[in-house]
Amino acid sequence: MIDINCDMGEIDELLDNGTYEALMSYVTSINVACGAHAGDERMMRTMVKLAKKKNVKIGAHPSYPDRENFGRFDLDISDEELSSSISDQIVCLINIAAKQNCSISHVKPHGALYNNAARNEKLATLIGDVVKSIDPSLPIMCLAGSQMVKTLKSMGMKVLPESFADRTYEPDGSLRKRTYSNALIVDPQVSSLQAYNISNNNKIIAHDGSEISIESKTLCVHSDTPDALVIAKAIKKKLNRS
Repeated sequence: MIDINCDMGEIDELLDNGTYEALMSYVTSINVACGAHAGDERMMRTMVKLAKKKNVKIGAHPSYPDRENFGRFDLDISDEELSSSISDQIVCLINIAAKQNCSISHVKPHGALYNNAARNEKLATLIGDVVKSIDPSLPIMCLAGSQMVKTLKSMGMKVLPESFADRTYEPDGSLRKRTYSNALIVDPQVSSLQAYNISNNNKIIAHDGSEISIESKTLCVHSDTPDALVIAKAIKKKLNRS
């Protein structure tokens, strides 16, 4: 059964109104923001506590250090600075989790860092090197079918190829940029059908109607997508989870 993951710990309102905790009933892994694009140590502690309570896996969600733009834009930063930042983010969550007798199960880059690494071998290698220096057994979530999957595997890293239930795709298998009006899938039925096709048929229909073959081990639903909880419920029902 495919893993379902969700990016969390990014928005105070979603914690305060109970959305994060509610979503944990419909996902099997969460990716916790580590302070660079959103979140802080207080939020991280809370997310670890909730994940432990709900019995879901905890992953680190490092980003470009760019809170102003939520980590969703390119950042002019040296390799040394970026490596140090990513390492600090992951280690911070590991230490917070350890204090609650928890461990992290994976690392998933966020936003522009994720998308750039999917097609940039040098950046993918940098991320792989950072994770390897912390814990070489930690799997890295990255875009299914991307160059990053091949790069990390060639480094001997564990990889979790990822697809998205609430995002539209380009014909080449990349995610449609959020600047386009149809980048997000907000209809629960459309999103759950895409999840079903990914999980059961290893395919995605791109925004232009073309078919993409894809093999994924994990499926993402974003917690900040409109009606994320309704979407997550529809996906769980479609995949016959109970």
